Amino acid sequence: MQSSHAAAAVSSAFDDPNLIAYGGLEPVVRLAERCGLPALVGEHVRLPDSKDSTGAFPAAKLMSLVGGMAAGADSIDDMDRLRHGAMGRLFSGVRAPSTLGSFLRSFTHGHVKQLHAVARRFLHELARHTPLLPGADQAAYVDIDDTIRRTHGYAKQGAGYGYSKVKGLNALLGVVSTPLSAPVIAATRLRKGPSNSARGAAALVAETIRTARACGASGLLVLRADSAFYGADVINACRALGARFSITMRMNASVKATIARIDEDAWTPADPLTLPDRPARKVPRPVDKVEELGRPAATPCPNPQLSPNTACTTPKRSTGNQAGGSGLRLGTGGFTDAGELTHLNEVRLESIPEILREYISDLLE
Repeated sequence: MQSSHAAAAVSSAFDDPNLIAYGGLEPVVRLAERCGLPALVGEHVRLPDSKDSTGAFPAAKLMSLVGGMAAGADSIDDMDRLRHGAMGRLFSGVRAPSTLGSFLRSFTHGHVKQLHAVARRFLHELARHTPLLPGADQAAYVDIDDTIRRTHGYAKQGAGYGYSKVKGLNALLGVVSTPLSAPVIAATRLRKGPSNSARGAAALVAETIRTARACGASGLLVLRADSAFYGADVINACRALGARFSITMRMNASVKATIARIDEDAWTPADPLTLPDRPARKVPRPVDKVEELGRPAATPCPNPQLSPNTACTTPKRSTGNQAGGSGLRLGTGGFTDAGELTHLNEVRLESIPEILREYISDLLE
């Protein structure tokens, strides 16, 4: 078999009125409707009136965007795939790509916060109808981090240069996961490009923890974050809501002096667990068991704003800065050696499917 010599003269089109290109999209849309997504959008999203009615019928337009992304669209033009073949017979109210583009461009920062409210309530309903976070009644993790997405044009509200030296917008995300589930975005904040990573982090941590609890995370809940979020406000937010935490501390002079005072005999090699690309580390040998888990050996924490019950553990004995700016973990009692090393498995933004990051980038552009 070989390709046709007249291939340049052959064209193909997916225009059969009886063919469905994305049959799996139908149960996805039905699930969204069962969880009340259109009703939530109609209740919470209010866009200003305009001559071209870009803010009219937000529920239909948002459902078209969700359906297009679920079908693999990675640009506004790709939203046209919802109108091929018999898709018009399977779904009603599908909007044209140009209409959806105008709808997205009419959003301001306040309207994005309306979408936050919709997403938070929808996630709760989704957890009621599906096994979204299996094992959350035993243990769950909350990971926070921010990312900067490049934007183009001069009229983009809030665009600016941040720590990455890229002109764009800063998105702060709170992700919930369990050892048995994929990561789920539970809270988001769209911020100005020059925003500091920790700006508003305490409020986002509290919102993410509350959302995780509402989604069934009734067991052990651990916040994991890098040194950018090391601060009393974030830690106090965890304590106020009964969550534990494992946060990277900055390698300042006080921290280095604390590490230097740990006796050499108090260190023991730590198994790098399931991370073969990481070398073996040394952690202080645990000496005091608490409840069914345990507490690692610790020295008094050098930060006077934190309570005496806070333990400072050192998974890597080093006086130099790591990529995150620190080699010391700050955690609450209840971690074993293995529990402390689970911080190394932290769900970063890079673990969220790359296609989702592209969607975020497209919406910001």
